[in-house]
Amino acid sequence: MGTALGLAFLIGGAAVALVGLFQMGRAEPDLTDPEEYLRSLDLDDEETDEFQRLLAQPFLSRVVRPIAGGILTLLGSVLPRHYREQVHLQLVYAGLAGQFRAEEIITMRVLGGAGGLVAGLLLVATGTMGGGMGLLLVVLLPVAGSQLPKSWLDRKVEARRDAILRDLPDTLDLLAISVEAGVGLEGAIGVVCDNFTSPLADEFARTLREMELGLPRREALQNLKKRTEVPELSNFVLTLTQADALGMPVGRVLKTSAEEMRTKRQQWAREKAAKLPVKILFPLVLFIFPAIFVVLLGPAASDIGGAFG
Repeated sequence: MGTALGLAFLIGGAAVALVGLFQMGRAEPDLTDPEEYLRSLDLDDEETDEFQRLLAQPFLSRVVRPIAGGILTLLGSVLPRHYREQVHLQLVYAGLAGQFRAEEIITMRVLGGAGGLVAGLLLVATGTMGGGMGLLLVVLLPVAGSQLPKSWLDRKVEARRDAILRDLPDTLDLLAISVEAGVGLEGAIGVVCDNFTSPLADEFARTLREMELGLPRREALQNLKKRTEVPELSNFVLTLTQADALGMPVGRVLKTSAEEMRTKRQQWAREKAAKLPVKILFPLVLFIFPAIFVVLLGPAASDIGGAFG
């Protein structure tokens, strides 16, 4: 049994090391692609020697990652294009498109499933887990291993969307104040980027860079909406583009949108508070009530058992 568990932990550790391999370093941008070039602007612009930069990377990143590049290329050629685009969109929504590629996330899922399958087969083959439980592990471990990267990415997307929604009212307030003070929209966006450190500020900074590179304001705002897919932010972008096209005062639109978003944030907080009693019911029943019953009824059960014994 000890040998089987040791082999299982060894295989699991190897799978984790291979998965961690793809988390080290960042994907090299393709500067011939405009989207890749704009994404590369988000990276740190540190002018260092190439050799020193390579030496600063971890050992696995320097030695093993170039070998794994061929596997990623082969995997990318056989994967359906629609599925790769879907994973890439998830990376964009999570703000990780400059760090990971879709093929790397898919490779993590494949390695996790393969590691789970091997671990389950070893547990069954060595007799550690037999019968129905062993077959159940053979089925569940690969599924769990392949779903872990997807669950991690979904949590990143959800956390980033919540952060954008939470910071949107304050950001719109600052935009409205800056515009009413006589600053243009681009200058107001620059003020937001200077005074906020958040995913929303990062997205506004990228939008501002796109405008500085010559992209029309309407297209830059549409790209902002596509990169976030937050309904409240999408409504704000739609309202702003329509006001810009019709010649309406931008400051008034920003002030109205900020008030509306502040009201929605209050409603969102009330909704979260209303869901809390239902969510706390499950740990209360599963963990707290049994301990209370043991403390209260344990001595009585002991006395009753002694009386009947």
